[in-house]
Amino acid sequence: MIIVGASGDLTKRKLIPGLFDLARKGMLPSRFAVLGVSRTDMDDDAFREHLLEGMNRFGQIGKSEKDLWNGFSRQLFYHAADPSDHSSYQALSETITAIRKRGQIGPHLLWYLSTPPRLYEPIVELLGASGMNRSSEADGWVRIIIEKPFGYDLESAKELNRKVLSVFDEEQVYRIDHYLGKETVQNILVFRFANGIFEPVWNRNYVDHVQITAAETVGVENRGPYYDGAGALRDMVQNHMLQLLALTAMEPPVLFDARQVRDEKQKVFEAIRPIPSGAVALRTVRGQYAAGTVGGKEARGYLDEKEIPEGSTTETFVALKLTIDNWRWAGVPFYIRSGKRLPKRVTEIAIQFKRTPHRLFLDIPVERLGNNTIVIRIQPDEGISLRFGTKVPGATMKTRPVTMDFRYGASFGGRLADAYTRLIHDCMLGDPTLYARGDSVNAAWSLITPVQDAWKENETPVFPYESGTWGPEAADEMLDRDNRKWRRP
Repeated sequence: MIIVGASGDLTKRKLIPGLFDLARKGMLPSRFAVLGVSRTDMDDDAFREHLLEGMNRFGQIGKSEKDLWNGFSRQLFYHAADPSDHSSYQALSETITAIRKRGQIGPHLLWYLSTPPRLYEPIVELLGASGMNRSSEADGWVRIIIEKPFGYDLESAKELNRKVLSVFDEEQVYRIDHYLGKETVQNILVFRFANGIFEPVWNRNYVDHVQITAAETVGVENRGPYYDGAGALRDMVQNHMLQLLALTAMEPPVLFDARQVRDEKQKVFEAIRPIPSGAVALRTVRGQYAAGTVGGKEARGYLDEKEIPEGSTTETFVALKLTIDNWRWAGVPFYIRSGKRLPKRVTEIAIQFKRTPHRLFLDIPVERLGNNTIVIRIQPDEGISLRFGTKVPGATMKTRPVTMDFRYGASFGGRLADAYTRLIHDCMLGDPTLYARGDSVNAAWSLITPVQDAWKENETPVFPYESGTWGPEAADEMLDRDNRKWRRP
């Protein structure tokens, strides 16, 4: 496995811990090696020490796992090179060959691009020019994992797809979205399609609307320059949140295999009604956090963060109303929101059902009985809850809502595997089910790009909101117009 951009934060925080977790579980091949490639000048030992420091810092090595780490780290190597320079690839090829011979490692090769997105195209082109996009042996394979963002708008995504597929076959390309590796995201399909009591009511006849929320308490931290060039719409909605929507709304595949699951997700993307330019102000809200208090601590505003340009209009909060034009979901709105500096860190999908057709208990005291709701909690505290009404014990007839909870930790114990652990292992096995396909990436951008274009024309203002609140009032007003309210997770 060759990690390009290996001196970056992702390798230390996610990729190596994920691989070590696979080693811990005995799920790595016995003959396996990692080669880090980056411009930073260091040798194998310095690379291993750099990674060990990260593992210790984030508590990824148990007290009894020192020997396991020592054995694992002996398979970590480093090659200092500029991956965007053609002259680097001959020496890189020689290093790969030497590592293979030393460890009797087979012909399989997995590239992981953990570089700034602007380097994707030149690296892919150079891999093709150097012949490192194909295995030299008949029984070997070469695959490539590409991090998000995959493009910046529809045209750039199409161009990147064209360049990648001129060098690699689609079957070799794994466009990673770490949200799809989260255990609760995968459980959406099991919850829907393996339980006979839920799927029959998962449609427009019973569902009033769906809310998908991804809230963070942190600000932009040290990602100011990147985030200001992306914003919440590109950073969260185009990839993570539209993927969650697709899994929530898709039809059951005939079989659980990669092609059929991804085909059904693609049908959802194609059925989402694009937001026309004239409706952007009504169906979207963009906000930017101002100074406030989060978790009892003072938080500065976005424009006061490091390396944020004066007067920036980049959104840190976005809310959208989407509709799906198909038989199952006709007339059911999907409300999506994502933001930074909100009161809680939470990602959830809430399926809110219609009220009963006859209000039998109109004259009976009700404590906010409300609608029945299924909430799928992606993070933290992963699980699923069902909200329904019940009678309060006593001589009088009073009702109130209660919640029935399933929590992964309580039911299965232990710590859930990180998303990268699952996704890297799937790539090794050649299973792309949880990866985004090229046509789905383009379809998602085709929905987002018209909104981006309208925002560029300032058709929708950037509403300030106080840090520690649930976003600008305009987001509440968007649902008020439909006689609905946002959940408070």
